[in-house]
Amino acid sequence: WSQQRKKRVLNIKLHINPPPPLSGAMSVPENANQGCPGVGTEKAGESSACEGCPNQDICSSQPAQPAVDPDLALIRDRMSSVKHKILVLSGKGGVGKSTFSAQLAVGLAEKDFEVGVMEIDICGPSIPRMMGLQGSQVHKTMLGW
Repeated sequence: WSQQRKKRVLNIKLHINPPPPLSGAMSVPENANQGCPGVGTEKAGESSACEGCPNQDICSSQPAQPAVDPDLALIRDRMSSVKHKILVLSGKGGVGKSTFSAQLAVGLAEKDFEVGVMEIDICGPSIPRMMGLQGSQVHKTMLGW
């Protein structure tokens, strides 16, 4: 493999579609007690600050809403320039996800497509080994790694 081809294959791309923000989620009513955890939180209506609050019944009956990651907007903005994203996923290990991903990336790169591979593997990354890049350094820029 040429160094140029390796660089093309290793551009990292990621795609996340967050749920839209829920109206009223994690808001604090004006007449709430001091220390109110907020409507839509896991402790809404159950915290010690909720005792005696006129909103306690309403808050405790609302389902908890997931917290929104503050980095999602930045990730969405950066990923808007990536035209096509492919997710290789399996609920089982050892089925060839990394092998397939590496071969797909190489095949597309050989056809002069700009390709990126992002591996998320808690048992140890395989892509650097398959791409012949063991021991290579990760380069950090103002836009990330």
